[in-house]
Amino acid sequence: MDLFDHALEEDLKRKAPLAARLRPRTLAEFVGQEEIVGEGKLLYRAIMADRLFSSLIFWGPPGTGKTTLAMVIANHTQSHFTSLSAVMAGKADLRQVIAQAEELRKMYRKRTILFVDEVHRWNKAQQDGLLPHVENGTITLIGATTENPYFEVNRALVSRSRIFQLKSLTDEDIRTLIERALADEERGYGSLDIILDEDALAHLIRVAGGDARNALNALELAVESTPPDEGGIIHVTLDVAQDSIQRRAVLYDKDGDAHYDTISAFIKSIRGSDPDAALYWLAKMLYAGEDPRFILRRLIISAGEDIGLADPQGLVVANAAAQAFDYIGLPEGIYPIVEAVLYLATAPKSNSAGAYFKAYDLIEKSGRTGVPDHLKDASRDGKALGHGQGYRYPHAHPDHFTPQQYLPDGLLGTYFYKPSSQGSEPEIAERLARWREAQRKALDIKSTEEVPDLTEEEIKSIKTRHKKG
Repeated sequence: MDLFDHALEEDLKRKAPLAARLRPRTLAEFVGQEEIVGEGKLLYRAIMADRLFSSLIFWGPPGTGKTTLAMVIANHTQSHFTSLSAVMAGKADLRQVIAQAEELRKMYRKRTILFVDEVHRWNKAQQDGLLPHVENGTITLIGATTENPYFEVNRALVSRSRIFQLKSLTDEDIRTLIERALADEERGYGSLDIILDEDALAHLIRVAGGDARNALNALELAVESTPPDEGGIIHVTLDVAQDSIQRRAVLYDKDGDAHYDTISAFIKSIRGSDPDAALYWLAKMLYAGEDPRFILRRLIISAGEDIGLADPQGLVVANAAAQAFDYIGLPEGIYPIVEAVLYLATAPKSNSAGAYFKAYDLIEKSGRTGVPDHLKDASRDGKALGHGQGYRYPHAHPDHFTPQQYLPDGLLGTYFYKPSSQGSEPEIAERLARWREAQRKALDIKSTEEVPDLTEEEIKSIKTRHKKG
């Protein structure tokens, strides 16, 4: 590095964003994640001893210290440390790193630690290209990802790595970082005369949402945009803080875990008859920019799956909310969505519509069965083959019902549907019991079988096969 390069590097350091300037250089400076890097913890001991026991994957929301931990390791290790961004780097960059790592290992017996930021962004081929070199010890991988590595990272890489899940920072952690930034004369604002009002500090902490970078960026904007008064004091008030960070950062990636976890919590709250929790998760999704139509589709599903015939109006309300939203849009369109959420959450619950999966499961196991002749279409083969002959038209009988065979011969007396004791279904159960008894007598059915309920996992498996089929 020549004099000009050094001067440029020092200038960039001085002008770097506050969050970058304050990035901890040692474990002693690291804030938060005590359960992972607290003194005496496994990772703490490994870093301090410069003996990483395997490749590592740091998984967690933005601003929780994944990259910082990698930089701390870089400062502690005697190994060659290099880094790539999976967003920018391709296979050529990886090949160059691997070639250099092999040379260092061969010539100097020196290990290489490769930090890959956003490692989930690499496709399968790129991740596969790294695998053999991790396997033979040429490279120790440190990956950082905001996505669940068990789904987004090559299974072979995951199996050879220790996964550390980082959590959002606590309010006290964020307070510590802000106070450190105000006190640090070299990298922060310690050389300036700054007054940060307590309510302004509380606002920055609250709205940062556990994201260190978010908090420090907001502090930087507040300080840099506030001119000093006549006495040279920079006074950061609540109004200034609110202008600097107006909207809480919500952990919600439409393609990531937070998306699926939140909609899961929403539907489970409706199923569990908790309208308050349902409204909370609804608000979180809409605040984060979720497509309301996605939410409405899930409400329609919930009306059929979780409310069913206990309250048939649930499906009507959910469908009406979807149609109303298409007419109105946001923001007023929130009202029919909320009405549907509250209706479904407070409605009686029944999953008896899941009886369908019992029938589907039976068909998968027993194969195809023929349709009884009297139920077949008479318009084509009625005369030649007798199709439709013997069928009794229910509306021509009292109460619009007459007992006759509808299931195939081998399944007579098999019952899939079991009405629940909720809402409207007890009335259905009473009516259905009369019809089934009349059918048993008319068809001389000696034994009956109520198909047992399937487990949640069995139903999920059937849904998957159903979708593929």
